[in-house]
Amino acid sequence: MGRSHWSFDMKQYKAVFIDWDDTIGDFIGAAKQALHEMYDKYHLSDYFASHEEFVALYKPHNIELWDKYGKDLVTKEYLSFDRFFYPLMHGSKVKGEKGKVKGENLCVLAEQLSEDFLNMTTAHFSLLEGAEELVRYLAKKYPLTVVTNGFVEVQYEKFDKSGLRDCFAHIVLSEEVGCQKPNPRIFEEALRMNGLQAEDVVMIGDSWSSDIQGAINAGIDQIWIKKSKEQGTKNQDTIVQTATYIVHNLSEVMGIL
Repeated sequence: MGRSHWSFDMKQYKAVFIDWDDTIGDFIGAAKQALHEMYDKYHLSDYFASHEEFVALYKPHNIELWDKYGKDLVTKEYLSFDRFFYPLMHGSKVKGEKGKVKGENLCVLAEQLSEDFLNMTTAHFSLLEGAEELVRYLAKKYPLTVVTNGFVEVQYEKFDKSGLRDCFAHIVLSEEVGCQKPNPRIFEEALRMNGLQAEDVVMIGDSWSSDIQGAINAGIDQIWIKKSKEQGTKNQDTIVQTATYIVHNLSEVMGIL
């Protein structure tokens, strides 16, 4: 059963693995800002009835594409392009203007949006509250390894911008390994880099599906930073039973480690 209170002797770990986006860095906030700016900059009101319509078309399709990318069903280039091309093609104003808005014009715009989105999310990068304190605390006690999904050209720039890169002994990035969390292979690569076994480490992350399930797949203990957005999910009872530790903010992690 998941442990949310710890009145017993804690297990001693030899190293700590930690997720990056939305565990240490505020990717959700940066992406939200980027989508708002892009909507105005590229006059997307010509294609959508509102910014809300744009986001409603973008978000679920983006999630679907990342799932396919993780299963090697689409390429990185296809994901980057289609997450914007798809909503453009399905915008309510485009549907009634098929004769005026040609597909090739939407292709060009989707390419522009794709490139600018990566630049803007990096520009708007910031650390989550308590992230620097936690990382510096952990780095004094354990070899610390980032285990993260994402694109090389974006993630390394965010690592440098964070001012925390010197705290990490290793960085394990999905694009370099050739698979994404929750595939156990990315965790096995992190174990290999540290020269440790699965029972020697713990994984910290906010995403049940990639961080926690991925660590479970690799036989690694987990600290799930369970945020309010996760509450009320259909599988909540199962999740509570199978997470090693459950916390609700970064500061609680220091009570475990």
